[in-house]
Amino acid sequence: MEIEPYGDPSRVPAPSGPLRKVAVVVQDGAEPFGLGSICEVWAEPYHPDDDNPVFDFVVCAETPGVVKGRAGFDLVVHHGLEELEDADLVCIAPKHDYLDHSPVVAEAIARAHARGAWIFAHCSSSFLLGMAGLLDGRRCTTHWRYGEKLQQAFPAAKVDPDVLYVEDDRIVTGAGSAAGIDAALHLLRRHYGAHVAATAARRIVVPPHRDGGQAQFVRAPVRPEQAETLSPLLAWVVAHLDESWTVDRLARRSHMSARTFARRFRDETGTTPLQWVTTQRVALAEELLENTALSVEQIASRVGFGNAATLRHHFTQARGVAPLAYRKQFSCLETA
Repeated sequence: MEIEPYGDPSRVPAPSGPLRKVAVVVQDGAEPFGLGSICEVWAEPYHPDDDNPVFDFVVCAETPGVVKGRAGFDLVVHHGLEELEDADLVCIAPKHDYLDHSPVVAEAIARAHARGAWIFAHCSSSFLLGMAGLLDGRRCTTHWRYGEKLQQAFPAAKVDPDVLYVEDDRIVTGAGSAAGIDAALHLLRRHYGAHVAATAARRIVVPPHRDGGQAQFVRAPVRPEQAETLSPLLAWVVAHLDESWTVDRLARRSHMSARTFARRFRDETGTTPLQWVTTQRVALAEELLENTALSVEQIASRVGFGNAATLRHHFTQARGVAPLAYRKQFSCLETA
């Protein structure tokens, strides 16, 4: 039986899109999962089933050679920080000692951002961005365990400890190591559209977009018998987004008081019913903008926003771009 090569170089299309070269900086004490989550998204070879974008991916260090890991094995890195000079996206792998960062690395990252590169950091690597002066006046996040410490270390930063990731002026910061995947998928979605991000998520076997934020991981644990009790309701709502969904209606359908339902909803999803419904409507609008020729008004009705103005407001707030501009960039329909 002949097996088609996975990542056959002869079948890889020429790199395209705004992010071509991705450089990852590692330092002593590199967290293997934090680095691995970056590789899962940005170092993937081409596969014909996915038709995924392929990036010029390189791992670098201040001093090429052996970089000490923290899980019983080390890394051998062949490239130095000169790789940052033409990278479109610079990623910083988290490290164990989050307060011990090289000033040389910090300066190189600051220069990369100054010339227009995107910077990506998650978990403990957010501290390196603070050291580079890139968090001053900007929203950012880190692992919930380090939120207060990040704010204390860099008072000019606007630390939001309750989100999975934040984008502010070409700087993307993520929460814990797994949230590095959420943040990376956000970047894929921003630059290549929802279809590419969803395809990558399906390959990694994670949701294309997780609702809620870090609060769902740090609040008091929900008793086992309460976990996921709202799943049937959420599935029903997603299938009927064009209907009007209020807290009272959702509570009645769940046979709870509005107050009890609101508390249960936040415990199980990490967000409010209104925020959750809005997120689902934006996600469906995104899909319809990419894959149909429906007008913005028709899409607004289909997803439950009611009118084009409301859709434009929520879509622009969530995605940073107006619906028609998004369609122009990411439509999957062939144009004559």
